[in-house]
Amino acid sequence: MVIMTIFIHYECLRVTSNLLQGFKMGPRSQILVAIIGIFTGHTLEVWLFAFGYYVMDAWLNMGSFTGEFVPGPRDYIYFSVVTYTSLGLGDVFPHGSIRLITGVQALVGLLMIAWSGSYTYLLMQRLWPLHIKGMKK
Repeated sequence: MVIMTIFIHYECLRVTSNLLQGFKMGPRSQILVAIIGIFTGHTLEVWLFAFGYYVMDAWLNMGSFTGEFVPGPRDYIYFSVVTYTSLGLGDVFPHGSIRLITGVQALVGLLMIAWSGSYTYLLMQRLWPLHIKGMKK
């Protein structure tokens, strides 16, 4: 799942960069497209881990969840979002081997969010002067 997450993130940023170069847009529109592309990547990555939790829980019997958890897509996605963002609300508890994947997902989420921040910073560094120049007209 880690390798697939990195691949998804790279491809979302690559496709987003290609879209930004392929269309004539103002700086604000470019930032909006970039943020939508980044958010899409993070969403796909969360869903990938949610599916992994489902497979480990329902098919492979590698662990389970307790607390305020009802097996179903909504709760697997919820747990994945809380883990990916390192929010860790503590209302759902993983047991068994799933706990290891939970820690890995938190680390991966941290890295992907940092990567997104770096990408956004570099984009803003390039676009901000254009935005200021456009405001002076």
